[in-house]
Amino acid sequence: MTIEDGAATWSATELDQPRPDVAEYRELASELRSRVDGRVEFDEYTQVLYATDGSIYSARPAGVVYPTDIDDVQSAVEVATNHGVPILPRGTGSSLAGQTVGPGCVVLDVSRHMDGVLDIDPEEQTARIQPGVVQDDLDDELADYGLKFAPDPASSNRATVGGGIGNNSTGAHSVRYGITDAYTDAVTAVLSDGSVIDAREVVIDSPEWEDIVSKDDREAHIYRTVREVVEENADEIETRYPDLKRRVTGYNLDRVVYENTDGERVMNLAKLFVGSEGTLGVIVEAELSLVTVPEETALALYCFDDLVKAMQAVPVALEYDVSAVELMDDEVFRLAADSDGYAQYVEPIPEGTEAALMLEYDSELHADFEEAIAATNDRFLDDGEAFAVVEAYTDEEQADIWKLRKAAIPLLMGMDGDPKPYPFIEDATVPPAELAEYVQKFEDVLHNHDTSAAYFAHAGSGTLHIRPILNLKEEAGIEAMHSITDDVTDLVLEHNGSFSGEHGDGMARTEFTPKMYGDDLWRAFKEVKTAFDPEWWMHPGNVVYRDGSDDVGPDTDRGVGADMRENLRYGAAYQSIEPQTTLDFSEEGGFSHLVELCNGCGTCRQTGEEVMCPTYRASKEEVQTTRGRANLLRSAISGDLPEEEIHSDRFQSEVLDLCIGCKGCKSDCPTGVDMAKLKTEVKHQHHEKAGVDLRERLFANIDTASKVGSMLAPVSNWATEIPGARTVMQRLFGIAPERELPRFRRETLRHWFAARGGSSIDRADAERRVVLFPDTYTNYSYPAAGKAAVEALEAAGVHVVIPGDTAPSGRAAYSTGMLDLAAERARTNVDRMANAVANGWDIVFVEPSDAVMFQDEYRDLLDGRDVELVAESAYGVLEYLDVHRLDESLPVEDRTSGVAGSLSYHGHCNQKATNKDHHAVGVLRRVGYDVAPLDSTCCGMAGSFGYHDEHYDLSKAIGRLLFEEVDESDGERVVAPGGSCRSQLGDRDGTDDIPPHPIEAVAERL
Repeated sequence: MTIEDGAATWSATELDQPRPDVAEYRELASELRSRVDGRVEFDEYTQVLYATDGSIYSARPAGVVYPTDIDDVQSAVEVATNHGVPILPRGTGSSLAGQTVGPGCVVLDVSRHMDGVLDIDPEEQTARIQPGVVQDDLDDELADYGLKFAPDPASSNRATVGGGIGNNSTGAHSVRYGITDAYTDAVTAVLSDGSVIDAREVVIDSPEWEDIVSKDDREAHIYRTVREVVEENADEIETRYPDLKRRVTGYNLDRVVYENTDGERVMNLAKLFVGSEGTLGVIVEAELSLVTVPEETALALYCFDDLVKAMQAVPVALEYDVSAVELMDDEVFRLAADSDGYAQYVEPIPEGTEAALMLEYDSELHADFEEAIAATNDRFLDDGEAFAVVEAYTDEEQADIWKLRKAAIPLLMGMDGDPKPYPFIEDATVPPAELAEYVQKFEDVLHNHDTSAAYFAHAGSGTLHIRPILNLKEEAGIEAMHSITDDVTDLVLEHNGSFSGEHGDGMARTEFTPKMYGDDLWRAFKEVKTAFDPEWWMHPGNVVYRDGSDDVGPDTDRGVGADMRENLRYGAAYQSIEPQTTLDFSEEGGFSHLVELCNGCGTCRQTGEEVMCPTYRASKEEVQTTRGRANLLRSAISGDLPEEEIHSDRFQSEVLDLCIGCKGCKSDCPTGVDMAKLKTEVKHQHHEKAGVDLRERLFANIDTASKVGSMLAPVSNWATEIPGARTVMQRLFGIAPERELPRFRRETLRHWFAARGGSSIDRADAERRVVLFPDTYTNYSYPAAGKAAVEALEAAGVHVVIPGDTAPSGRAAYSTGMLDLAAERARTNVDRMANAVANGWDIVFVEPSDAVMFQDEYRDLLDGRDVELVAESAYGVLEYLDVHRLDESLPVEDRTSGVAGSLSYHGHCNQKATNKDHHAVGVLRRVGYDVAPLDSTCCGMAGSFGYHDEHYDLSKAIGRLLFEEVDESDGERVVAPGGSCRSQLGDRDGTDDIPPHPIEAVAERL
């Protein structure tokens, strides 16, 4: 594996794992490799990885091409169509209606290489981009100019702009800005014959127009056909297209011909490409209009005791100058409250809130936020429509509310059991004034089908995400889905709405499009599709399909039929194996249920503040996302992959071993897919079957090795520098020769503590008593952090003991999947500490991963009240000081912020994942430091991972992301609680300059 610019580039040779093309497509894959510079993957794993998106659908593609430029796209299209294989462009794959799933298609994943911002013109407020750029990344570049791309889907932190164009996406601010088609001025696209079209405004009947249509080529035919279709169907277009801010069903025939700012009648085919879901061509570049970013915003969350009351209030809210009107119901609040990652955001919501309307105000519309909110308070509160309001003026307060709102979709998909609130008619849109009546009638439809739903989203635009709760693993549930969709589409038409207002047609709604537009426009859609794509090679069967009602389209079976009940991820025939596990998965509903919690939303592809997913951030490989691993695990336990595939060398090394166990997915994945736990269980079962290798045994027993190293220090430290020693370690144990190894100390933490006579605080005088756990790294390699912990605790009046009879925490054994050994060590520690804990002692840890091992993993390894008591009494040392506010009693002369200097703080991923990382920042600030928490994920060492020869490059690539954060931070020095993190940071320049633990910084202030 090689690393370029922080990203990993994989190849079969470097992985030492063959990636054999599926036999059916071997010849196609070979020719693609000869014509395309980007990587080409047609193996079974790749098919599984790209078979799903964020929807309820699953269909294996033929394979995937990662084009590097327009030439690659042209070549891929030409080769694929010559082989009789259709084309499907894809970005992140977060689509909710099945737009990025295509059976037997060649997927063009543009997110890997074609992700650039090509040009920004601040004066004209435009940008030219490639389709694979993630929207938040684009907005980050635009922020320097005070600009942004207006459509803002909830998935903007991982969704590509090209995907947004394909779906005609929008988000919470459509009330203010509208949707993507209003901001897409021009596109460059590759058509199904490999030709390139530049779609932009062309004045009808101008010399430019005549020059285009006079030719005998595909482009000329498209222009002539579109004009003819629009003019011949003008009355139907006027009648059938609803007057809504959001309408993304079908092709944009109502927007392709219009009058420009000069009063000229123009055609802009770019407006047709928007919302076409890849069925007309592959967009390779786009020119976008931009808007200015308001300098400030404020939020008011109005709480109602009834959903219909909230709906009735929507038209009232629109009477005010608001930039967003969003709705959440009590089901969203309930699920968030039960979620590890989102419970804190629900705390401000008053009890009894059945529904809440969130209104946003921005500084471009309001000079005084308090005055603006007071006006809506008078209307909603004083008139008795809402019973409470939560006002948010600071960025932090608003961010918390937005996080809750944006997490609604994946949170709902995390519901227990097989019945889920599935997306299939959930973004139907009606005029806001008709919402209340529409919701009441929707409730009748649900009642008739003996189910319920959750309600949330963009009420101000008339778009409610209403997700009926069904079990799609049963035939009855599947038929209910189809029947509900039929009834709801009738209801939407009755209320002058659109079947989709945001998420598009895809596999979910294309079947019903003829109902909305009628026979004439349905035929017009097919004529437009055929003009662009005569043989229907481009994503056939989506947006339009061939139903035998006319002879439009090719004489093939491509694009015939569009039954929403086909290609379901979980259909009536779906079955999975529930394995007998060593870890306790009862809280997650079982091993299989935890795997199936992955709904494909793609949150693990984000690159923002969250921990998840560090391997993807470094490698940009789908297989390195939590979603990718979950998809492959699900395929393995459901029989979609061969029965023994999960124990293959490739599955173990490529899918499982490269999960670094950071636990970020447990908190950052909104449905709580705990891949670290799943990986550990599967590794354990693999060891039961195939045994444990020498390196895994070495690291699982690293405490014993460290004890010997400490006894022989400093000779043991010199020994690794003997010429040839590292080569021997590489050959025997697979340890990377480039990696600096831990240095052992002759005087261990235990020795030091015993030599000083134990605690300086008398047990009888102490209000609190703690057992300071002597973890392996602190005890044998870095006692300084342990000494600082003792000093700080004692300075706060705590009596400290360091026991000599504990076992290692079991973290190292657990991480390698050696669960029997981990459980044995856990049992030893619980047995030896349970009595002390029952008598009021607490357990404190210097090393975060050991603290979390006690707090979290022990509960999965063991049963019983003693385990719970020990877990509840376990703390990281900074967590302990903060929770009990012991730092306030420390003898610190001056606590003024910054008086002690500034620190960059890198938190440990395990503590971030368990929401315990903030404690250190609070303590450091209260003892006088100016602290800048880094927007960092896992450091890349992950215990033994960074020492593995085959993982060294990826470890360093992840580490470089941390190093960049450190370099950009204002802190004078960096602190980090994790021993692995400090090793990685110390190894960044080859200086072995290990940064301090934050408890050392606290001790400096005493």
